[in-house]
Amino acid sequence: MLFVAQLVNALQLGSIYALIALGYSMVYGIIKLLNFAHGDVIMVGGYIAIFSLAAGMHPAVAIILVIVGCTALAIIMEKLAYTPLRNAPRISVLITAIGISILLQNLAQLFFGARPRPLHIPFPTGSISIGEITLAYPMLITIGSAILSMLMLNYIVHRTKLGKAMRAVSEDTDAARLMGINVNSVITFTFALGAALAGIGAVLYFVRLPVVAPTAGAMLGLKAFIAAVFGGIGSIPGAMLGGFAIGILEVIVNASGFSRWTDGAVFLVLIIILLVRPAGLVGKPTIEKV
Repeated sequence: MLFVAQLVNALQLGSIYALIALGYSMVYGIIKLLNFAHGDVIMVGGYIAIFSLAAGMHPAVAIILVIVGCTALAIIMEKLAYTPLRNAPRISVLITAIGISILLQNLAQLFFGARPRPLHIPFPTGSISIGEITLAYPMLITIGSAILSMLMLNYIVHRTKLGKAMRAVSEDTDAARLMGINVNSVITFTFALGAALAGIGAVLYFVRLPVVAPTAGAMLGLKAFIAAVFGGIGSIPGAMLGGFAIGILEVIVNASGFSRWTDGAVFLVLIIILLVRPAGLVGKPTIEKV
């Protein structure tokens, strides 16, 4: 029974990584951008939740504000920082993403202080029992939200007109533009959708670890990025698979008594996957002409 309990715990943690990894995969799949400020959007979502609840707002309203705030921040970042670099070398865009990440962390420290702040998001309590196994509602909600988000995202990408436009931009931006697709709008929508998923992930993450600090999203974002690479960055199922895999790995390392090595184990997996299968578990190798 201990094994089952640890497995459910791993799936809960992996679901959070998966939600955030979906944002990485979507943006990279469309414009080949590694948005390293993605994790810091989650940190901002945590502070939005703190001040919303402190203002006496209903928890449901606070959660909606977190998702809307994360989405708005991503759109602003995309318009101010990434759109002017649309035709710039990839290294310039990558450096810009790292710069935005550092900027958000320092702005948070300037306005909110460096000291971690507690955050209590009222969430359904209680549990259900299946035999000798007890499953807490937050665990079930987290896992269910991740699976539902993946299905919704998969439907949008493969079954809607906007999703078809996203796939066209991903395949060939210039050809998509010639076919009448508003490339800038598609890219902005992709950022917004990825940030909305990050907002959901922020709520679930801070329910699990109820402390917000200016650097709260840094390591979380890196681990979600590793999850995306592990599964195959640019792949929606790959992001989910990678998220669950990293969650299981962390729980195994912690349960083995090597909790101090958890982060190191995750980065070791990144090195191994890049050496053995750079495209990820379900990613497809790409051929580029040089």
